[in-house]
Amino acid sequence: RQLNVRVNIELLSISNPVHKKDLAVRLTDDNDPFFLYNLVISEEDFQSLKSQQGLLVDFSAFPQKFIDLLQQCIQEQNKDIPRFLLQLVSSAPALDHTPVSLNVVETNPFKHLTHLSLKFLPGTDAEIKKFLANCLKCLKDNKMMLEEKLKKTEEDLTRQLSYTQQSLSEKSRELDKLKTEWTSYTTALSNKHSQELTSEKERALQAQTQYQQQHEQQKKELENLHQKSVQQLQNRLSELEVINKDLTERRYKGDSTVRELKAKLSGLEDECQRAKQEVLSLRRENSTLDAECHEKEKLINQLQTRVAVLEQEIKDKDQLVTRTKEVLDATQEQKVILEESTEEKQRHLEKLETTIKSLSAELLKANEIIKKLQGDLKTLMSKLKLKNTVTIQQEKLLAEKEEKLQKEQRESQEMGQSLRMKEQEVCKLQEQLENTIQKLEESKQLLKTNENVITWLNRQLSEVQMAKKLDTPASAHAGGRAAVSPHSVPDRPSFHSSGINHPISPLYAFQNFLEPTHSKNGNSQCSVQFNSQLSKLSRCSDTHTIPAAAHTANKENGDQLGLEPKYFKKKDDSIPLRGLSQNTLSLEYLRPYLPAKAQPPPKAAATPASAYFPG
Repeated sequence: RQLNVRVNIELLSISNPVHKKDLAVRLTDDNDPFFLYNLVISEEDFQSLKSQQGLLVDFSAFPQKFIDLLQQCIQEQNKDIPRFLLQLVSSAPALDHTPVSLNVVETNPFKHLTHLSLKFLPGTDAEIKKFLANCLKCLKDNKMMLEEKLKKTEEDLTRQLSYTQQSLSEKSRELDKLKTEWTSYTTALSNKHSQELTSEKERALQAQTQYQQQHEQQKKELENLHQKSVQQLQNRLSELEVINKDLTERRYKGDSTVRELKAKLSGLEDECQRAKQEVLSLRRENSTLDAECHEKEKLINQLQTRVAVLEQEIKDKDQLVTRTKEVLDATQEQKVILEESTEEKQRHLEKLETTIKSLSAELLKANEIIKKLQGDLKTLMSKLKLKNTVTIQQEKLLAEKEEKLQKEQRESQEMGQSLRMKEQEVCKLQEQLENTIQKLEESKQLLKTNENVITWLNRQLSEVQMAKKLDTPASAHAGGRAAVSPHSVPDRPSFHSSGINHPISPLYAFQNFLEPTHSKNGNSQCSVQFNSQLSKLSRCSDTHTIPAAAHTANKENGDQLGLEPKYFKKKDDSIPLRGLSQNTLSLEYLRPYLPAKAQPPPKAAATPASAYFPG
């Protein structure tokens, strides 16, 4: 079970025969006077307790630490899962004057740790009697103190009563005087107010006529402005249509040019591929011819060595050798030109070698063969020169074609970019056309709604004038009553900013009628929260006082419409009516309060456009 126990901690100092300090701890229950447990700890006992329980505190600091642990238990007692617990454990099933141990336990998810365990002894009869006698003495002292306080308060109250009675009599006399003065003052004020009312009614009628004239003038100006804007928009539309046609024609022409350029591009690409293939084949042939030239040069070198051997063998035939030397010198001079030679050269050279080895008489035949070889070499050189010129011309043609291709690619890219720019311009012009068409439709709708609202306002003004003419005798009999009962509808206010004194639509009256009930509900809710929680009370009071301040500020500024401030915000896309009051509303919010004939058409969802009017 759970109990509230009072713990008393005292330090007892004993000087006879030796100066000592003892710590006395007493457990009591305020509801049970016989619940008494005592514990006296000396310094020697504390040393043994310190060694048993592993305490790290001296005897002088132990009382304060014990008090700190008890305070932590008090702080955690209201929680669902307290961290610190104070356990009173007894061996017997009930607390029947048996020794008890008091444990200070710290709880965590893993283990219950006992920080301190103290054993208390039950109080004897003499200790219980002494404790009860002390309690009685304290109660009697408190009783005496309370009786003295009561006597003093009674005397003070009697003095205050007599003083208040005297002041009451004086105040009642002053009240009678004030009542007589007030009656005379009210009669004078009523006369003044009646005169002021008549003068103000005349002024209001004059102001009404002036406002009607201004309204008609503004209506005519708005109609003229609207007609001008419609004409401008129509002119703009015709211009845009002409521009659109020109752009479409240009687009079609650009598409045709792009197609032609694409066809040319494809043909040029095919030609370029063919030229590249031809260049590759010519380069391969050149490489093979170079290899053959190198082989022929090697063979010529071998022949020159063999000719030198033949010169040593045939010294008698110097004439033939001189001729062969001239031929060989000519061949050496034409080494650089010989780049390509065919298989026929090799056959002729082999025949020359056989003829030179076999017979010297056949040297004449060799000379003829050498002449034939020279003719063949010349023909081969001419063919090589022709091939080189052809390859150079083809390379030049390829370079020119590549340059032309690059130029055409650049021109095609530029044409593509210009086409994209033109398409973007066409899209922008189409969007502008759609926006202008939407704005035209919205302006037409706004004209219709403005005309409906103006007719409705004219009807209301005429009805108000008729009602005022009828209500003038009734208001003269009614006097100056301004108070309204909580069950009746409040009076309709007038517009102070615009100067109009006629009543407004029933929307404000309905809202103003609901304000006192709303405030009553708010006050009752705040009182309930005060009984439950103090923190919620402060929040409720803060939230309740802010709208009241805002309402008073609106009244000081002349904003007495009674509607929420979001209905007075001016929209960006709206066309305001000039010369009307500053207290304006959107038609969409007053749609349910307009009559059936003056209902404006539903507004487009894309671009909100609203007209403003007073009231």
